[in-house]
Amino acid sequence: MDPGDLVLRGGRVFDPAAPRPLDQVADVKIANGRIVEIGRGLVGGRMIDVRDLWVVPGLIDLHVHLREPGQEYKEDIETGTRAAAAGGFTQICCMPNTKPVNDQKSVTQLILLRARQAGIVRVRPIGAITQGLEGKALADIAEMKEAGIVAISDDGRPVMNAGLMRRAFEYARTFDLPVVQHAEDLDLSEGGAMNEGAVSTRIGIRAQPACAESAMVARDLEIVEWTGARYHVAHVSTARTVALIRDAKRRGLNVTCEVTPHHLALTDEACSHYDTRAKVMPPLRTTADQEALLEGLVDGTIDCIATDHAPHSPVEKDVEFECAAPGMLGLETALPIILDFVRMGTLDDKRAIAALTGGPARAFGLPGGGLTVGAVADICVIDPERPYTVGGSGGDALKSKSHNTPFLGQTLAGRAVLTLLDGRPVHDLDGRFR
Repeated sequence: MDPGDLVLRGGRVFDPAAPRPLDQVADVKIANGRIVEIGRGLVGGRMIDVRDLWVVPGLIDLHVHLREPGQEYKEDIETGTRAAAAGGFTQICCMPNTKPVNDQKSVTQLILLRARQAGIVRVRPIGAITQGLEGKALADIAEMKEAGIVAISDDGRPVMNAGLMRRAFEYARTFDLPVVQHAEDLDLSEGGAMNEGAVSTRIGIRAQPACAESAMVARDLEIVEWTGARYHVAHVSTARTVALIRDAKRRGLNVTCEVTPHHLALTDEACSHYDTRAKVMPPLRTTADQEALLEGLVDGTIDCIATDHAPHSPVEKDVEFECAAPGMLGLETALPIILDFVRMGTLDDKRAIAALTGGPARAFGLPGGGLTVGAVADICVIDPERPYTVGGSGGDALKSKSHNTPFLGQTLAGRAVLTLLDGRPVHDLDGRFR
């Protein structure tokens, strides 16, 4: 028996993305950083009891802001990846709105170097579509692809110029890169700080209509059909957008999309007391939109769940609502928020895990997202009922530098208790490896 062998013993092992979906009480044996056997009665040099826990693939997040380089006072690659590991994520894609912008090879290389030095989770950079995110000229996509980007996006600055967007699609298609769009028609949104509707009218906040998102998606889909490129809609938030994507998929377009836990869990009512922690872009929408998002996730129209983890310091958040920076934390709260829908019976547990593992892997063509013999042992062990007080003491303390979440102080249920990368622990809530 190799003393380096590790066996996770007696957990509910399930992988909805496997060719033959896996869901059984079993042991998982790991050696040399890979899964070598799944079965009953396995033995190894180290035995970890995971009875009554879920053993699933390491979670994957396609939409994270790590803030490094340039805004390390909000977050840096080490703290952001520690937050990811604590949330059960083993692979994250980081957005390019850093300072300097990730629009060139040298910045991509810096991010990957810092991620390797931290050694906590796998970081996949997303490169900018345009130089400086200014929407004027294409960035050097070929050099960034060579350096290691997995997609291109101008993140919170939508590409308003349709001609430039066409060229971006055509260029990205050459490298088989997905183009990720923050779908917002700026002429329609007009700088609105929240969703336009009854709540914004009642509290007197300048708002933006839901059609600002769907109009941009409709435009982009026309260009996608013309170019044949890969298109990924970030943080879908409206019922109309879900309908447009459902129709695009029916027509065979190469389109994927994501939804955030906060758009599933909250509506614009969360803004009614001017809580800037609930200010996000796209804004929190209505109950009808929320229901359409959940329906789209259940039926597979929405491919995956992504956090849009956006750390901000009090400098950006402790101001008037309309002046506050949009965004909230997501890496450490995503799993319990999604598991709440499982407990309510509105989301199947297999669909929930698929949307956090195999779904994002397929959307960007990333390795991982499965539990198969021979695969790299990126694994998340979940206690689906474990209480978690967000930002509490001890193991409940946030790993992120920032604390901008409306869930701060709330007790949720469900936690990643163990996260393995290449079979080694990068998060061990209960000290199983001590």
